[in-house]
Amino acid sequence: MPQAAGRFFLPGPTEVLPDVLAAQSQPMIGHRGKGMEELFGRIQPSLRRVFRTARPVYVGAASATGFMEGAVRNTVRKRALSLVNGAFSDRFYRIALSCGLEADALEVEWGQVHDPDQVAAALAGGRYDAVTVVHSETSTGALNPIADLARVAHAAGDVALLVDSVTGVAGVPVETDAWALDFVLTGSQKALALPPGLTMGVAQPAMLERAKSRRDRGTYFDFLEFEKYAAKNQTPNTPAVSLLYALAAQLERIDRETIEARWTRHEAMARRTWAWAEAMTARGLPMRILAPEGARSWTVSCLTVPPGRTGGEVNAAMKARGFTISAGYGKLKDSTIRIGHMGDHTADELEAVLAALEEVLSA
Repeated sequence: MPQAAGRFFLPGPTEVLPDVLAAQSQPMIGHRGKGMEELFGRIQPSLRRVFRTARPVYVGAASATGFMEGAVRNTVRKRALSLVNGAFSDRFYRIALSCGLEADALEVEWGQVHDPDQVAAALAGGRYDAVTVVHSETSTGALNPIADLARVAHAAGDVALLVDSVTGVAGVPVETDAWALDFVLTGSQKALALPPGLTMGVAQPAMLERAKSRRDRGTYFDFLEFEKYAAKNQTPNTPAVSLLYALAAQLERIDRETIEARWTRHEAMARRTWAWAEAMTARGLPMRILAPEGARSWTVSCLTVPPGRTGGEVNAAMKARGFTISAGYGKLKDSTIRIGHMGDHTADELEAVLAALEEVLSA
C-alpha cells in the first residue's frame, strides 16, 4: 500500500512530489535532436544557479558514485589525500584505490569533521596533488568546512579539491565558483528531491587540463567529452530523458522558491530536529546529535538512540506508524537513527515525524 505523502524521511532517496514524478511521462525524444538540445539548454541556467557557478553543469545517467570515479580518474595525477569521516568519504578513498591510483586516508572519528590546519599539515610535504572529501557525510550528518578546506588545498600548491556534495547541493550553501571548488558533484535523489539515476557535477577549467594528461581517464565519465557535449546542449552518452523531464520540472520549482530560500528552509528543519533532540534528552530519553554543534548538515541528522534501543528497532516501530526514517549506516547501524529532512519537506511534515518518533521512544 502506498505511503501517505509527507512521511518519507529517508536520507535518500527522498520523497518526490507528484507533479515531478508525472513529468517523466512525457514522450521520448531523440537524444541527438533539437528537442534534447532545447531541454538540456533549458535546464542549464537553473542548474548553474543551484551550483552557484558560471561553468556548465555536467549531467550523467548514473548514480553519484559515477562522478566520484570520474573525479579521480580525470584529475588525480599521482596521489590523493582522502579525508575520511564516515562511510561515503571512505567510499571516495576506496574508489581512488580501485582505479589503480595511489591514495592515503586522513581519518577522523565518524561524526567529526576535518580541521583545515590538520589537512594543511598533511599537504605540507607536497606528496599529494588532489584531495577527496565529502561535504555532507550522509552516514553521520557531519558537514565538512568545504570553503576552508579549498583554501588550504590551494595554498598547498597545485592541489585539486574534489567534493562529494551529494546531500549538500540544493540543501546547504555550496558556492562552487566563489569557494574555488575544483570539482563538485551531487546526485538527483537527495536534496534535489528527484528519482535516483542522475549525477551532476561542475569541473573548473584547470581540471580539464588535468584530464588531457590522463590517458586512462576512461570513457563513460570522460570530463573532456562532457565539456564538449555540454557546449552543444547534449550529453556524451545516452541521457535518461524521462529523468531530465523531471529535473526540468523540479528546477522550475526551485527557481520559484529560490535557492537561498531553499537553504533557509533546510536550516530551519535541521535546527528544529536538533532542538527536539535536546528536549528529549532533558526528559530522560538521550538523543544526542552525532555531529558536533557548528559542524552539522542541514539535510540529514544522525541521532544516537537511548540505551536499550537499537536503530533497527526504532526504524521498524516508525514504519508501523506509517513513517519512514533510517537506521544508522555501517558501523553505526545499531546505535543511531537518521532523519533526512531535505528536498521538499515542510516544517509541518517534520513535526509529524518527530511526534511519532517521540511516541516510539516513550513506549
